[in-house]
Amino acid sequence: MRIETERLLLRPLSAGDVDAFAAYRADSDVARYQSWDSGFTRAEAVRHVAGDHGVGLPAPGRWLQLAVVERRDGRLAGDCGIHVEGDQPATAEVGVTLAPAAQGRGFATEAVGAIVRALFEQHGMHRVFATADDRNAPVHRVFDRLGFRLEARFVEADWFKGEWATLRVYGLLAREWRARRGH
Repeated sequence: MRIETERLLLRPLSAGDVDAFAAYRADSDVARYQSWDSGFTRAEAVRHVAGDHGVGLPAPGRWLQLAVVERRDGRLAGDCGIHVEGDQPATAEVGVTLAPAAQGRGFATEAVGAIVRALFEQHGMHRVFATADDRNAPVHRVFDRLGFRLEARFVEADWFKGEWATLRVYGLLAREWRARRGH
């Protein structure tokens, strides 16, 4: 899977991304709402990148991380995750992680929007959803801008990193995507 936008290239992570990938994932502010801890190491990055061999959608039940690369300078800005559900047909989850230097520049909206477009228009998905920590306001704005609807808010339903966390679930159907785009 390779997607180009005005400012970004989304492509599978490669060996050349390992150092930058490890650096931003080790940042405590970046890791705060993510499934990994701020102790993310270079060795973990190497294993993660080596495990992502797919060039298309991941097999159901698996995640694929796509590098988010700035086209103007080739710098790794972050990554987006795609997870095709194993128990529901034509359903995918998406997520985004950006390096601190790339945050606040609209890259998350641009990257996730391009992935959502590809999932609906090229891969025939029926529903795309995302799960976010209730305290992560910037990612809420990304999904709001893209037309996702807040489907659920699970109050203190997840024991996460030593505390109860409230989760939000955002969803978007293909028909909603098409209507929003005027198709």
